[in-house]
Amino acid sequence: MSSTPAQKLASDVIESLSPHITDVVLCPGSRNSPLSLEVLSRDDLRVHVRIDERSAAFLALGLARIQRRPVPVIMTSGTAVSNCLPAVTEAAHAHIPLIVVSADRPAQLVGTGSSQTITQTDIFGALAPTVSVATTADVERIAEALAGGTSQSPRHINVALDMPLVSPELPERHGERRPPVWEQRWLDHGEVSVDLAENTLVIAGDEAWEIEALAEVPTIAEPTAPVPYRPVHPLAAEVLIKEQVSAEGYVVNTRPDHVIVVGHPTLHRGVLKLMTDPGIKLTVLSRTDVITDPGRHADQVGTRVKATGAQQKQWLKICDAASDLAAEGVREVLGDDAHGFTGLHVAAAVADTLGTGDTVFCAASNPIRDLSIAGLPFDGVDVFSPRGTAGIDGSVAQAVGTALAVQSRHPDEIRAPRTVALLGDLAFLHDAGGLLIGPDEPRPENLTIVVSNDNGGGIFELLETGAPGLRTSFERAFGTPHDVDIAALCDAYGVDYRQVGNLPDLITALVDTTEVSGFTVIEACTARDTRRELQRALTSKVR
Repeated sequence: MSSTPAQKLASDVIESLSPHITDVVLCPGSRNSPLSLEVLSRDDLRVHVRIDERSAAFLALGLARIQRRPVPVIMTSGTAVSNCLPAVTEAAHAHIPLIVVSADRPAQLVGTGSSQTITQTDIFGALAPTVSVATTADVERIAEALAGGTSQSPRHINVALDMPLVSPELPERHGERRPPVWEQRWLDHGEVSVDLAENTLVIAGDEAWEIEALAEVPTIAEPTAPVPYRPVHPLAAEVLIKEQVSAEGYVVNTRPDHVIVVGHPTLHRGVLKLMTDPGIKLTVLSRTDVITDPGRHADQVGTRVKATGAQQKQWLKICDAASDLAAEGVREVLGDDAHGFTGLHVAAAVADTLGTGDTVFCAASNPIRDLSIAGLPFDGVDVFSPRGTAGIDGSVAQAVGTALAVQSRHPDEIRAPRTVALLGDLAFLHDAGGLLIGPDEPRPENLTIVVSNDNGGGIFELLETGAPGLRTSFERAFGTPHDVDIAALCDAYGVDYRQVGNLPDLITALVDTTEVSGFTVIEACTARDTRRELQRALTSKVR
């Protein structure tokens, strides 16, 4: 079969990536047609076609986050490439090996006013420097880029393709399916010494990992962190930040001497107080280029730990008591009918109906915080969330990517493992196009998306923007009600839909989805006007 020089170049580019990948996300376009025909001709690649480059890039991001290896997203030139910036930004800050493979016009056309032609070189700046490929000799640069630095960062491969783009015949089938080769390469910031005889608290966030030397230390863990042996509820931070607490005639010193941050915790303001208190010794542990130290006062930074001493029994009792106080307070507040049916109730229902082997994707903003307050993480459940830059964009596509990646691990099972996604209504609507999956594309076989719909921006009710003095402008600028008919939206995209308006019905709907596979959206219609008071009630339980 004859092929054009553009097709030969496209074949070489994909061949250079093929040892490391199993999935490709493809967007329709003319200039990228040699790349498109090449990936569709390969037996070793699963191809997912999406018409919106922005959502496509987030789908690739979701797949890559779970697979922990590269997933390319391929598109044509011009604004198609620009649409990938949000996903590249999240990938860079969350250290996910997303690869943008963009088709480009030949260099001589750039700057001439030629249609759909922009300067694509380094379009993502330092987030993903460009590897420019114009000839087969340039393809070697791809391998160099993949081998350089850490493995946990996005790349941009810009392929200049000249006319004629394709020959009249399709490429022959090729590509042997084999296990992908991708080495996890992390940064090593060296070894630090810690004395566990001090009152020590670990704060573990996204990108945290299990550290055996710290296993016995009380740990506030965000939902995406490993499950700790001695968990401490995040609301307990409001107790532990105090110098002393009086209880039953006794005065107890509750503030830790030493806080050890692992990974990238970002969720709770009370926890942030502990991390930024200059009176508390701070150690930060990281395996990436991000050192999570908002107060800029870390005493030491490292990756490996040499521990001496042991935690005092009195300190362990204090942390347990503070955690129990916070957890009991959450249960009391959730049981108070005065707050109605809120997003926190939705998160609690999701948490209570999870089973061993389930996977959770949680959008940013209120949902991930609510899941944390509801008690995640816990054993047997993997939790993923976009914590790199904590944006709500691309959430539906990432949820779909999560489900597709999970089910690809179990190709021979009759029923794919369950994935549950928790999104707020604004996150859901922001990426409604992520529901669009063509009739010939791989579909999630066991995905339930729960939309906690309070008709607007519930997170702003809890922030300074929700203060009484700002209420006149609140709804227009922050509440942003939308009144969207989510049932009609799901119907338009051919996605199964259920609506609930109370906790018992939500639990029933969630249990039902554990019995029946498919792609289902459950809309939970919740109250927003009680969220600020609910937050006050939660805080009052630990003050």
